[in-house]
Amino acid sequence: MAFVTRPFIRSLSSSAALHAAIKHVTVIGGGLMGAGIAQVAASTGHSVVLVDTSEDILKKSAKGIESSLKRVAKKKFAEKPEDGEAFVQKVLKNISTSSDAASVVQGTDLVVEAIVENLKVKQDLFGALDKAAPEHTIFASNTSSLPIADIASSTARLDRFGGLHFFNPVPMMKLVEVIKAPGTSQQTFDALLEFSKALGKHPVSCKDTPGFIVNRLLVPYMLEAVRLHERGHGSKEDIDVAMKLGAGYPMGPFELLDYVGLDTSKFIIDGWHEKDPDNPLFAPSPLLNKLVAEGKLGKKTGEGFYKHK
Repeated sequence: MAFVTRPFIRSLSSSAALHAAIKHVTVIGGGLMGAGIAQVAASTGHSVVLVDTSEDILKKSAKGIESSLKRVAKKKFAEKPEDGEAFVQKVLKNISTSSDAASVVQGTDLVVEAIVENLKVKQDLFGALDKAAPEHTIFASNTSSLPIADIASSTARLDRFGGLHFFNPVPMMKLVEVIKAPGTSQQTFDALLEFSKALGKHPVSCKDTPGFIVNRLLVPYMLEAVRLHERGHGSKEDIDVAMKLGAGYPMGPFELLDYVGLDTSKFIIDGWHEKDPDNPLFAPSPLLNKLVAEGKLGKKTGEGFYKHK
């Protein structure tokens, strides 16, 4: 071994670390998705640090996680409430919070980013963390629409970068889309698959294509419903009822748009249209654009396609 080069030794060390189970997880972003990912990871025995630049958001997230855990415990330990309380406290001990991401990632196995859907912001974040995190640390984005390769381009660890797209609400939704970008190594991809399974989720393998699987099918479906309505071929109420009773969907496309957020759907379709302007499935909707411009974004603002109390 005296003649083995240092880069080769580092390679062996990094490879061995990637094969080791992910134990310490850093979640960047204290919003609904980030808090949900942190809760599930902590519930399955992982040591988790939830990071956000806002202390107020972190306090709100911690309170929300505790409330969510108590609801889980109430159902899971209905006959033994004392066991439920013990479960809540055990999980909470696995979670800490911080506003110093660069410091936290120095001792983490996996970084999961769940911040605003803005490519530049994500690139800046990962570019900074790349300088602080150890070689073995895997980076993953929870983006629902941005290319993983584009986000990873700000780092020097393309082989240790992938996508983990969770669904809201994270504690309840079983699916995780695991995305392999062109630069993602098989070791990293396998590690992300195993991590997803360790969370009790059902992972599906995805290529780094627009919308991966779910949103690539779902967003054009919702936008086609809007175009159908724009052409005068059906009211939004009838279209929603038709898809619920005829296709067995739990929500109609307009109800779903209001739930997801009209601004979110517009952001996704605009990004895809910019990259592939000749694809009719990615064509913008005048009605959707009008509602967003008026600030009618769905349930979160009280009005979208429908009015909400």
